[in-house]
Formats: sequence, C-alpha cells, structure tokens
Amino acid sequence: MAAKNFDLIVIGAGPGGYVAAIRAAQLGMNVVVIERENLGGICLNWGCIPTKAMLRSSEVFHLMHRAKEFGLSVDKVSYDLDAVVKRSRGVAKQMEGGVKHLLKKNKVTVIMGEATIPAKGKVSVKTDAGTEELTAKNIVLATGARARNLPGLEADGERVWSYRHALVPPHMPKKLLVIGSGAIGIEFASFYNTLGAETTVVEVMDRVLPVEDAEISAFAKKQFVKQGMTIMEKATVKQLDRAKDKVTAHIESGGKVEKREFDTVISAVGIVGNVEGLGLEALGVKIDRTHVVTDEYCRTGVEGLYAIGDIAGAPWLAHKASHEGVMVAELIAGKHAHPVKPESIAGCTYCHPQVASVGYTEAKAKELGYTVKVGKFPFIGNGKAVALGEPEGLIKTVFDAKTGELLGAHMVGAEVTELIQGYVIGRQLETTEEDLMNTVFPHPTLSEMMHESVLDAYDRVIHM
Repeated sequence: MAAKNFDLIVIGAGPGGYVAAIRAAQLGMNVVVIERENLGGICLNWGCIPTKAMLRSSEVFHLMHRAKEFGLSVDKVSYDLDAVVKRSRGVAKQMEGGVKHLLKKNKVTVIMGEATIPAKGKVSVKTDAGTEELTAKNIVLATGARARNLPGLEADGERVWSYRHALVPPHMPKKLLVIGSGAIGIEFASFYNTLGAETTVVEVMDRVLPVEDAEISAFAKKQFVKQGMTIMEKATVKQLDRAKDKVTAHIESGGKVEKREFDTVISAVGIVGNVEGLGLEALGVKIDRTHVVTDEYCRTGVEGLYAIGDIAGAPWLAHKASHEGVMVAELIAGKHAHPVKPESIAGCTYCHPQVASVGYTEAKAKELGYTVKVGKFPFIGNGKAVALGEPEGLIKTVFDAKTGELLGAHMVGAEVTELIQGYVIGRQLETTEEDLMNTVFPHPTLSEMMHESVLDAYDRVIHM
C-alpha cells in the first residue's frame, strides 16, 4: 500500500498536538493527527478539565456547610461520590467531542493508533485495521507525559492510586496519604479533604507547593492546616506495606522513620515524558531525563522534527503546549514566530484557596541579581473579598527597583487563577509600575487588590 503524503504529521492530540494541527490547517497545510487514546489528551480527559469539575463539586459542598454565614439554611448536607465522578466524566466527554468537531471543521485527518517514526519524514501507524504508512516533510511530537512511578510506591488502583484512579475512585478514602504537594497532589488533597477524608500530605522539599514564592506557600499551608490537613515537609515515604484494606507507610522525617496507617494513598511525585517506542534514538534525537531536548523554537536538531508540550520539558502546562503548537505551525508556514518564554507562563493551582503566579519569585529575582521592590495586599482589605466571604488571601508583586519592570506576581486566595492573567498581559506588554499605578481598576472587584499590591511596592498603598 502506498504511503499517504501530508504537509504535517502531528503525533498526539493533546492540548499541544490538536492546537498545532488546527493552526497548521488554518495556514493551508494538509495535516494528519495521530492519537492512541483520547482526543484532547490527558488534559481534557484525565487532567485539567475533569479535576476542575470535581473541585467545583467540593467547593459547592464547602459553601453548603457555610450557608448560615450567608443568611441561608440547608438541611442534611451530603454528597454522592459516584454522581460527582459521573458529572466530571461527562464534562471531559463533552470537551473531547468539542476537539473532534474542531479537527473535523478544520479538515484535519485523524488516525487513532500507535505511531513510530521509522525514518526521517516517515511515520508508521498501527491501527485496529492494520498499519498505515504516512510521509511528511514536517513532524511534530506531542506525545505528552505520564505519572512518575517510584519503586515501591507504584499505583495499583486499589489502595495506591495515580491521578487517574483518583478521578474514578473505587472508594471514598477515610484516611488519605498524598505523596507530593505540587499542583496535582495538592488539588486531590484539597478535593478529598473537603469531602471529609482525614488527609496527610508528604512533601520531600522544605515546603508545600515548592515552585511557588515562599510566602505564598506558607500562607497556603496555614489554610490547609486550618482545614484539617496534616502537612509533613522535608519528609520522604520510604515504603508502603499493602494489605487488603489498608496501607502502612514508612515516612522518614528529621532522621526518624515512623509508620502510619492509611486506607488510601495518592502518588503525585512528578511526571515522565512519553518518549519510548517512537524510534527517536535511532533518528538521533537527544533525550535528557525522559524529555526531548529542543531549542527555543521546539526544533529537535533532526530536520523537520519538532517536539512540543510536556515531552519537551518544563513547565508542564497545557497552555504552554498549545502556545508552542501555534508557534511551530507558524514557523513551518514561514511566518515570524515568537518563542515561548517559560518565565512568562502563568501557573495555576485549583486547591482551596487557589494559587497562581507568573514570572520570578522574590528569592529567584534576588538570586538573578535584581534589586527588588516588593508589594503585598491582603484579601481582608478588599470589599469584594469580604462580601464574598473569602477574606483569606494575599497578592504579592515583585518589581525591578531600577527600571520598574514587573518581574513576578504571586497570589493565593479566591479566584486568583482568573486574576493572574492581568499581570501576564502586563508582562507581555513590558509594563512598568507606573503603567499599572495609572490604570483605573473597577470597584468593587478582587482585581483592585492587584492595583493596591503595586502601590504598596512603592509606598503608596491606600487601603492598608
């Protein structure tokens, strides 16, 4: 059977791959995308979207318990975990259908199967119907990543779960251990803790949410503890003894190992890139710790072969993958493409309270040699936050004292994942403190705190 020829072959239909395919099609290319599991990838099906649906359920449940504060009454507050999961899966399915529709609308060919690259410009796809041979001048690798399994801490789906099991839980945890306090770990800890699980989080670094600004981590930790979580920092789970209805964790902390019993463990200790089985080594692609090495334009060094998203390294975020997908499609089409700067990518964590940040932390800015001006504003000083019943939070801004450049912004509190975009745009437009101070923020909104935080950095804060 003759090989089918395309202008571009995209391997993987997650938020990197499907966006690259659509943008390339818009630019007049004949595109095929290959996916082995679900259109929309992990993000839409087993990550960003279904977790947000579940967290929304726990948020509403939390608010139901607070009804009296708002002058309302609710009788017999309870939840049905199966129904919560069913809603979450329904949301994911709806999104997957949306991606299918978008690919069809843009005339992108979709092949469901496993891809390998036997030679430069060639892709072989194993499908249910047999093997298809494809050729293209350009190939984009967008195969994503999966949960890292540490020896002895592997997920079994019964008592020890990965993020996938936690999204379709076989039971409701009573005593839960979460290993790892990055975004994935802390979001699941937040969800199950709100629904009543006695939750312990173990983090190997010296603080929870270790990539965030130290002050934000400390503030978030205080809130988690207030909600009943046990947080163990500078601690390591050495082994798990599994029994039918329980797991005994050996946790090392401060040089001592103690044993603790749990009925459920969620392992969230990072991710590894899906680089195996593609034939990359034979092509001469450089791989460093399960990630494909690329330049700033996502080029692998092999002519016509690009890698985007999680497979190309940190930050492991869907929006970074999508942006890289667009950039690569435009590069291939001969357009002027702008490389993605990692420090301009915002990170959002949807625990309770939410956490969001962009740019350098205060410590990182100082480490890079900047003299900084730092501003802070608490939620308690904001009328909208108090009216919402969400007075716990903090907004922090970091400026270059010499130029007024906004180096970083860090937030914890209600809806900060929506607020952060204001600072992202500010950084993209190379804004200074003066621009932000002269901007009129609407009242009453949470966004006013963004203004006040800037004013505070320059000793001009009004409401504090």
